[in-house]
Amino acid sequence: MHDHPDVQDCAKELRAALAAHGITLPSLGVDLPTFAAGYRTPPLIALGNCNLATARALVAALRKGVA
Repeated sequence: MHDHPDVQDCAKELRAALAAHGITLPSLGVDLPTFAAGYRTPPLIALGNCNLATARALVAALRKGVA
């Protein structure tokens, strides 16, 4: 297993940034298979599934950030 404390921190930061926009992705977290794997690439952050309302909130937040 690789030592990637930054991936845990990044997941927490992403969760907090989304929460600032009123968005919660309950299954957001570090993808355990890629975290535990012996590959040279860093582990992935799993965003998980979301309902239609959450997807629309994500679209609105992203569009607002670009404008």
